[in-house]
Amino acid sequence: MDLFARQSALKSKHAEIEHLLVEEEKRPWPDFSLVHELKRKKLKIKDELQRIVAN
Repeated sequence: MDLFARQSALKSKHAEIEHLLVEEEKRPWPDFSLVHELKRKKLKIKDELQRIVAN
């Protein structure tokens, strides 16, 4: 997979996780362990995107 395709896939996954995070936070009693996990995954993807852009 070339870098452009990898970057597109990561951006798509980042947006998907953001959507899940927003939906979970809207719930009356959000699962905070899930919120934490989603934020961790989102940050990991953001870090990887920054590494791609830096190269």
